[in-house]
Amino acid sequence: MALATEQEFAQHVARATIMRGWALAAQGQGAEGTAQMRQGLAAYQATGTEQLRPYYLALLALLAEAYGSLGQTAEGLSLLAEVLAPVDRPGERGWAAELHRLQGELLLAQAGDRPQVPEAEACLHQALDVARHQQAKSWELRAAMSLARLWQRQGKRQEAYDLLTPVYGWFTEGFDTADLQEAKALLEGLA
Repeated sequence: MALATEQEFAQHVARATIMRGWALAAQGQGAEGTAQMRQGLAAYQATGTEQLRPYYLALLALLAEAYGSLGQTAEGLSLLAEVLAPVDRPGERGWAAELHRLQGELLLAQAGDRPQVPEAEACLHQALDVARHQQAKSWELRAAMSLARLWQRQGKRQEAYDLLTPVYGWFTEGFDTADLQEAKALLEGLA
């Protein structure tokens, strides 16, 4: 961030601001983190960069995730609704699986009388389908974990296990990453 500021690379300063905000949110400083992320997104847009570029979608996904961690599901869902509408354009589908997964997670986390389980499950299936079509194993793993956790809560333990096992089994390295550690723990809990 300091070097980008010194060299007057506005787009890189904006990205660094967003990433710093995301890190703050991940460390429990959600309000300050999301404020920095919004500030960084505004600065990123001001650079004249096309908003629907894949990197921009990644940044919006991080903000939606941060909103969810703060319990601000309506804000996260609103943001995702904006970016999911044009995500079917050529060149923009790279983040589609993760965006659909986040939408499903936020629908499940929604406060009120009952979360929107059927809609959430449909989003998670869509995330899984997109990831499989793209052969994006990391996105497929994340979508499978989200759907497996939902099925576990619904008492569909065997279906959850059967869904997640082959996806987890595809990986031959990276078992120290957070996603694979989480998948292993989930599988152990389902067995």
